[in-house]
Amino acid sequence: MRKFRFLSGLVLLMSVFGYTSCVDSSFLDETQTTDLSKEVVFSDSTYTLGFLNHIYGDIAFDVHPNRFNGGIFDPGEGGLQTACDEAEFKVTSNNTDGVQFVSGTVNPLTIREKTWSTCYSNIRACNVFLANADNCPMDASAMKRYKAEARFLRAWYYFILLRHFGGVPLLGDAVYDNENYETIDMTRNTFEECMDYIVSEARAAYADLRIRTSGSNFGRASGGACLALISRAKLYAASPLFNGTTHTDDPRLKAVMGYPEFDNERWKDAADAAKALIATGMWQVFIYHKDNSDADEPGWGFYAQYEGDDYGGKTSWNGTDYAYAALSGCILSSIHAMGVEKEQLFDAPTLNGGSIPSGGFPSHDFVECFPMKDGAKPGEGKYTYDRMNPGENRDPRLNNTVCFNGALRCNNMGEFRTWTYKGLGSTVDAIGQGTRTGYYWRKMTHRDARGGSFISVSQTFQVLRYEEVLLNYAEATNEYYGPNHVDQVGDETISPMAVLRLLRERAGIEAGADGNYGLSASMDQNEMREAIRLERRIELSCEGHRFFDVRRWMIADQTENAMLHGFEITHKTDGTFTGRVIDVRQHVFRKAMYFWPIPYNEVMRSQQLLQNPYYD
Repeated sequence: MRKFRFLSGLVLLMSVFGYTSCVDSSFLDETQTTDLSKEVVFSDSTYTLGFLNHIYGDIAFDVHPNRFNGGIFDPGEGGLQTACDEAEFKVTSNNTDGVQFVSGTVNPLTIREKTWSTCYSNIRACNVFLANADNCPMDASAMKRYKAEARFLRAWYYFILLRHFGGVPLLGDAVYDNENYETIDMTRNTFEECMDYIVSEARAAYADLRIRTSGSNFGRASGGACLALISRAKLYAASPLFNGTTHTDDPRLKAVMGYPEFDNERWKDAADAAKALIATGMWQVFIYHKDNSDADEPGWGFYAQYEGDDYGGKTSWNGTDYAYAALSGCILSSIHAMGVEKEQLFDAPTLNGGSIPSGGFPSHDFVECFPMKDGAKPGEGKYTYDRMNPGENRDPRLNNTVCFNGALRCNNMGEFRTWTYKGLGSTVDAIGQGTRTGYYWRKMTHRDARGGSFISVSQTFQVLRYEEVLLNYAEATNEYYGPNHVDQVGDETISPMAVLRLLRERAGIEAGADGNYGLSASMDQNEMREAIRLERRIELSCEGHRFFDVRRWMIADQTENAMLHGFEITHKTDGTFTGRVIDVRQHVFRKAMYFWPIPYNEVMRSQQLLQNPYYD
């Protein structure tokens, strides 16, 4: 008898409801529904809502910085940041998906089935909810909204599948149980069919959702989340990997991996999709240049947005009002319980109870890409770049993203510095002992906590934010119209250059005499393209974007087929310090790796389910 692993993870609802998720805490009180029958669950409004809430639990699983699991006893070993040129992974004996992508050894037999099964399990849960929710005695307007949330979530999980695998089987509204799972059509839909479905579902959900959620509904899908998902999807659709795909000549797969023919109008569609969210006027880039103690700190708003729950009183800066304070740019978040999970993922051993962090170690190549605080490339502006003191006179985002030798880590028990040098007086944080590259991550960690702290802080993880949509707009507009195109969107005048200026202003970079934050006003399309890609690399680092960006741009054969570097500082016995760039790991990239392989077990269970190119 055939079985389909893509439905694994959900116990059959015909008899028992046992759906679970990896979320630590819902934005509403948890409702335990395990061991309840479908009839009971959908006859009680509390249980029905609890069922929907659980589907939210996995919305960040693919981009979470601890995505990769090394086994049943391993809490995780990094995320997509360690599977691309952003960071080196923590070395263990486990052959995780991330290790396979770095080493070029990924294949259908060794890839874990989590991505495939998690998405389809949640898609099935959405279908179960939509098929049964009307049986629940609930206010009609509330039920309308919750059904729209389910449609958004279904589109969300399909998009995760799409950017990993290309076209996948679309199930529609069908719910497959023991009695009918052998009837599942495992034929892969085309990329276009999947993209159209995702966009149409998001648009349908948008019509029945509030444009923005807050308060007790923070973390729930909104109309803005629908628009942001469409913006992201349209940007992918227009990108070189998918827009006139050259990834395969196999006629069976050509339309599955992307659009067979290039259409430049897809860039216009992507620009228009981003403008649709911008036009709502509901989101802002949070620009705030004083820290929580009211001391001057250019770029503090970049840090604060990740801990927005704590800074609700910061509602005005330099004449601009922020109705949602530090959460002004937050569109959708994955809600987690208070704790120190992110701090444990990233903090150096001395701050982490002696544990080497599993979130990986930023590469020297990544550190080098940050501009100076005048916006110029290192070595090209008025400030001197010193690799021994990389945070000095740099884009303030570097200090809020990376811990380097001597970097200050503030927390509730005092102030700590991270010392990564080796040699005389070195600590467990030293390169070769703790870090592999000479750096640790600081992004998303709270200044009032550390990995070894007993004080809990917010662990909420943003999965959609306004800055991404702005960069989507800048990229698509530059590709379709060119760098000098200007749009009037509501009360705002925007352009690719305006987006870059805005993000650099929030970063705390100096405006300069021309007000361009170190950017050239005469960039051509190619130069603007590179400036936008750099800004995405810095602004969206460690959030799961870089891994997919270099693929959709079709530059992964360059960025992922290179040596990853670190920076080694040595404290010599005579008291002096020396530093040198070191080789850490040669990354290997194969053409197949522009997409993930469909797990072997899935393909073997159905001859209709075609494997991705170059994995046979």
